[in-house]
Amino acid sequence: MLALASLGEMAPLKFGLVGTGHWAQIAHAPALATTEDISLTAVWGRDPQAAAALASAHGATAYSPASPAGDIAAFLDAVDGVAFAVPPDVQAPIAVTAARAGKHLMLEKPLALSPASEDELVAAVAESGVASVVFFTFRFRADIRAWLAEVTARGGWMGGLTGWFGDSLMGSSPFNTPWRRDKGALWDIAPHAVSLLWVALGPVIAVTADAGPADVSHLILHHEGGTSSTITVSQHGGAAAGFETYLWGPSGRSAVPAGSGDPVPPLRVALGELAGNIRSGQTAHPCDASFGRDVGRVISEAQRQLDARNPRRGGR
Repeated sequence: MLALASLGEMAPLKFGLVGTGHWAQIAHAPALATTEDISLTAVWGRDPQAAAALASAHGATAYSPASPAGDIAAFLDAVDGVAFAVPPDVQAPIAVTAARAGKHLMLEKPLALSPASEDELVAAVAESGVASVVFFTFRFRADIRAWLAEVTARGGWMGGLTGWFGDSLMGSSPFNTPWRRDKGALWDIAPHAVSLLWVALGPVIAVTADAGPADVSHLILHHEGGTSSTITVSQHGGAAAGFETYLWGPSGRSAVPAGSGDPVPPLRVALGELAGNIRSGQTAHPCDASFGRDVGRVISEAQRQLDARNPRRGGR
């Protein structure tokens, strides 16, 4: 009987990247190209020139609707897993197709822009038995994981607070993209904060939302067990741009470490854990598609409340 090959003797998992924009270039492509047991072998993008340029930079094959045999089916046939760096309304239908084709998924938040689309994606993942991870950046930073372990072990917290004031919707930021202008900070950065506070204080069972000017959103999260926390986000922070999260209680405050803004190291961790699940046949992960949907439901309910209070806000 032949012995099973060790990991070092196995061919790396072939991953394709959907997307060619700024986030694909600075995060996903370099992380995919430098993660153990993963090989970036394919890039799919709607712009054939951008797909060719990014693929060439990493020794991968380019696919696009305008190239020969460049449809999604041909792209999926060439890979074991797919990483996404596209807007959520583009990600969701392609991810459903990929899952149904048996491809494992490295997803971005939010999964989609509607509960129905999120449910369809989660169902496709479950029915196909593929592994999935959603890249909630903070959840894959070693310093924040250590902080979460410490605060959850200590317990006794009365609440938490997040203030995140970015500037990606100002001026010429490469993140000033149409979907972010349409959906604002609620959909862009609040999911990260919800994901973090969910672990620190317990599952979120309800949300109360209100709005300020521009894309300012205020959320009160109601956690299982009775604790509450608050989130205020905006991508019009300007000179006030910055991020802080802390828990508070009788023992004082505990703040999330500031850390580095480089997305590649935590994305390597996420990809490594996805690859580990693929190799072991596991599908569950603390940040899998099902958890992504749970966070998405909080955001969707907040959006519903904001729309009811201020219909003139126009999608935000």
